[in-house]
Amino acid sequence: MAGLTRFITIQVFFCLLATALTGYMLNSALHQYANSQQLKVQRAIDLELSQVTTDQDIEAFAKSIKLQYNLDKLVIKDKENETIFSNQGNLSYLPFLVKHLQDYKPFIRSQHGTGSDLGLKIEFTLRLQQTAEIVQNAFLILFLIILVLTLVPFITLKLTLMQASNRMGDAISNMVDKYIENDSKDGKLDSSLADNAVSNIFPSIVRLNGFLKRKQKDIESSALDIKREAYKDTVTGLGNRNLFIEHYEHQIENADKPCFGTLAVIRCTELNLINQTRGYQQGDEYIKDVSDLITQAIGTYSGSTSYRLNSSDFAVLLINVPIKEAEKLGEVLQSKFTEFQQHVELTSVANTGIVSFETGKPLSPLLAQVDTALSLAQSKTTNGYHIQKESDIIDNVSASFGNQNWRQVIDDVLNNNRIQLMIQTIMPTSRSAKAYSEIFARFKTSDEHILPTSSFLAMSEKLNQHAHVDRLVIEEAINAIKTRNLNDQFFGVNVSAKSAHDEQFSIWLERRLLKDNAIAAKLIFEVSEFGLQQNVKASKRFIDMIHRVGARITVERFGVGLTSFKFFRDLKPDFIKMDATYTRGLEEDKNNQYFMRLMVDLAHRIGVTVLAEGVESQEEKHIIEQLCLDGAQGYYIEKPKEI
Repeated sequence: MAGLTRFITIQVFFCLLATALTGYMLNSALHQYANSQQLKVQRAIDLELSQVTTDQDIEAFAKSIKLQYNLDKLVIKDKENETIFSNQGNLSYLPFLVKHLQDYKPFIRSQHGTGSDLGLKIEFTLRLQQTAEIVQNAFLILFLIILVLTLVPFITLKLTLMQASNRMGDAISNMVDKYIENDSKDGKLDSSLADNAVSNIFPSIVRLNGFLKRKQKDIESSALDIKREAYKDTVTGLGNRNLFIEHYEHQIENADKPCFGTLAVIRCTELNLINQTRGYQQGDEYIKDVSDLITQAIGTYSGSTSYRLNSSDFAVLLINVPIKEAEKLGEVLQSKFTEFQQHVELTSVANTGIVSFETGKPLSPLLAQVDTALSLAQSKTTNGYHIQKESDIIDNVSASFGNQNWRQVIDDVLNNNRIQLMIQTIMPTSRSAKAYSEIFARFKTSDEHILPTSSFLAMSEKLNQHAHVDRLVIEEAINAIKTRNLNDQFFGVNVSAKSAHDEQFSIWLERRLLKDNAIAAKLIFEVSEFGLQQNVKASKRFIDMIHRVGARITVERFGVGLTSFKFFRDLKPDFIKMDATYTRGLEEDKNNQYFMRLMVDLAHRIGVTVLAEGVESQEEKHIIEQLCLDGAQGYYIEKPKEI
């Protein structure tokens, strides 16, 4: 490298020196020629000036010598020093380089002469345009020759280096091929494998080989650890969603022998409330306690397994247990949850949905069926359960909620706008990051009691009132932004996937946003990942409409579903919000760190902003910033407050 620098320095010095010498020589020649010509013309003019005897001859004399001797400037004065003839020239005809030489060290200078009986004085300068152009052209040609002579060694050097590099590459490639062939026999890296061209780097190759082998062992060891941890929930120690899916698909759906059984999904209804009001540590304790209660309840069922599907849901598989016997499990769980509720001061603990399965039944429709059972369980009693049979025709979906009918409760909320809006800020992690504030809706009864939001929304979907509920939330949000003069802020509003897939709702929403297009540009609509993937075509139509009116879209609870990243690249959301399960304990969970970093890299490549929710501590906030997420939301950042 030092030799190359020295070579470049020498070549540049040669170019500058040769250019300077060329300029100096041409400048000297130009001065000599100009002085010679000016002296010659001065003598000739002095001779002709002595022959002027009358005033009438002066003007003819002036015009004659100006043309004859190609004068640029000519001034003739009488003996009283009064100007008789004047033609002031200028040097603008000089080429660029020669003009600079003239300004720096003039070679065209005014010449003076006297003579004749009339006492005339003459001052003139020569016009050396042709000479100046010849000098400039000569300099440019010589400079081009010097430049070529300077660059030729560089071109030659490049070709030489390329040839040397090719020879070196071939030698290294040949050595690697020999090693691969030799390694299959005895695994030794012998110096005889190296050609003379690469013998000096052979020790480095040996060290690299040893380093790669050590790294391979480390990677294999880490892979085993990751595989063990990949199927384990860190809070409860149960199998996670990945293990549940793998077990169901291999041992049940595609089992070699026919089997049947019962699937129960337990949803922890108070998790969000505990996280927001008591903090995520208490939320984790709540999840652990529910997990222990589930383990106790299924202990009498041989071959039963339990899993944690996501932040709030557990799954239980009872192999070879018919649906009729599963009712006992529902009763046991309800009893244990109710007893636990009395000790922890909660309005409820969990609800249970129960369905049957058999070999060959896909998982997706089974999960949809158990979700229906959960919604109905939430509408029955505290900590209730519901067994959903495929043959059931659900006539009375509006089962009691306290002393009121669910349908009456929802209608009362819609007719009387019994809604309270809360807001929680998403903090950008950098100045260039984009973020907003999320609007939450709380629904109230006629006596001002807050309804359980998850149950209210679940039953509104079952009763096909979801679109009306979403309309109410959107209208109230827009009105709040107007009345409180919040037009300079950005707000996120949740929309159910069923509403997003409803064509009539989309038409209404488009018209409503066009009516207040300034506010529309400040809105970001949040839809869950799982909901969007249920109808990709309708999801794309909804997102295109949102973009068309100037609003934006967020895919929330990202990472819970099984969607490929191609799905989001095709839908082109503006934001994705990672599910809170990836944030919890992130500073210690290397698997989640790797997954979130991967998601950030992929999302940023397609222009998607990545947000994290459920940020509960300074450590979680710090690691989120290190992983280059764009925004953070959670109890540590800001508690929800009234808008």
